[in-house]
Amino acid sequence: MDRDDADSTTPDRPRISDATLRQFTGYTMKRAFNVVQADVNAVLEEFGLRMVTYSALAIVGDNPGLSQSQLAQALAIERPNLVVIVDELEGRDLVSRDRVPTDRRTYALQLTSEGARLLARATEAVRRHEARITEGLNAEEEAILVSALKKIEATDIRRS
Repeated sequence: MDRDDADSTTPDRPRISDATLRQFTGYTMKRAFNVVQADVNAVLEEFGLRMVTYSALAIVGDNPGLSQSQLAQALAIERPNLVVIVDELEGRDLVSRDRVPTDRRTYALQLTSEGARLLARATEAVRRHEARITEGLNAEEEAILVSALKKIEATDIRRS
């Protein structure tokens, strides 16, 4: 995992303080996410996946037949960006796009058998990644962390 230059202290390169930023929960969450993202992407590289392509596979696997618009909404990404992801997964024969008979403009997404096999193997690797990143937490601390993150996610910041 690459570390930020601020973490590299040498005699000719003193530690750079981020004390002002560390007072903000969002900044600390972002720094933690950078560590998580770097590790999960390294884990998924073996499968030819990235966090976003793995997430797309997992959501399609959990919701067979969902539309591309629904997948874009679930991933919180713009629909045009999703098309590139689905094209990649379809090109690797991991998902199929079938027209919905009642709406010829809509595609239903399904995992292929190869997609299901890859998803199962990648999910096991992600479980090992999760165990690594939470190994410093006991079960209660992990539950509190997840609960707090869910509360933050559910906050409607637009009303402020």
